[in-house]
Amino acid sequence: MTLEQRGERVAEARRLFNRGEYWRAHEVLETVWRSIIRGGSRDSVEALVWQGFIQAAAALLHRERGNRHGVERVGAAALEKLSGRQHPQVELEMVAFRAQLARALAGEGDPPHLEYHTDG
Repeated sequence: MTLEQRGERVAEARRLFNRGEYWRAHEVLETVWRSIIRGGSRDSVEALVWQGFIQAAAALLHRERGNRHGVERVGAAALEKLSGRQHPQVELEMVAFRAQLARALAGEGDPPHLEYHTDG
């Protein structure tokens, strides 16, 4: 996947996720993740972060459907993969997203939005 294609996929995933179309966002995020692991970086921090975004979408879908077990299991995996500092190769902001996701999965707030990471 070229950088241009990746940018298009990230923008599409962001748009879908922020509209609450978690399953479709999950599918698009997976294309970004697959391009990373095809490059031989399956266990890289970058690949794990993208997998965390994919699992976040799945956990929020479980939340919508009232599947508490799915929220807890998939949500915990997402939060673990999104922990730590912002990864420099990930275009999407992950630190505030993770905090908002944790609150939402605990039933203490609205679902987070995917936003682009800025240095400032």
